Amino acid sequence: MSGVRFPEGLRLEHLQRHHPRKSFHCGEEAVEDWLSHKALQHQDKHLSTTKVLLDEENAIVGYYTLATGQVDFGDLPSQESKRLPHRALPVAVLAWLGVCIQRQGQGLGRLLLAQSLRDCFEAGKTFAFVAVILDCLHDRAKSFYRQYDFEELPGQPYRLFLSTKRLQAMMEES
Repeated sequence: MSGVRFPEGLRLEHLQRHHPRKSFHCGEEAVEDWLSHKALQHQDKHLSTTKVLLDEENAIVGYYTLATGQVDFGDLPSQESKRLPHRALPVAVLAWLGVCIQRQGQGLGRLLLAQSLRDCFEAGKTFAFVAVILDCLHDRAKSFYRQYDFEELPGQPYRLFLSTKRLQAMMEES
């Protein structure tokens, strides 16, 4: 299965030390701080992996970070958990996603999300998980992810999930 096609002149790479992380500005301090100060450290410790979208001048125009985690069986909606063991369950985590201010509104967030989900899908062929989980910083982010079939976890309005069943259907549709 192929990856997402980004506009000409843009390329996706694993985050490396020489990438200009501190020059990335998206209008969200937490998203900027993660990339500039923590993403590479966490990647080096094998806690997460970050991919950056670079332009022709090697500036970071967007990025996403993936990790693994667990969710308690009781946190999932009953229709998702009815056939699952009653214990902590493995999940893929879309930890961070951002697009620089100058490139917002051009569909790059959608493309980065699509590629991050493609990465999760491919990883799921080797390391099983029951859902992709993410935490939203605010209503605007929540609205963005809800467009792509992410649902609220019961009692946690800013923690969203996408079941592996829905992820697989999305990958088969594309």
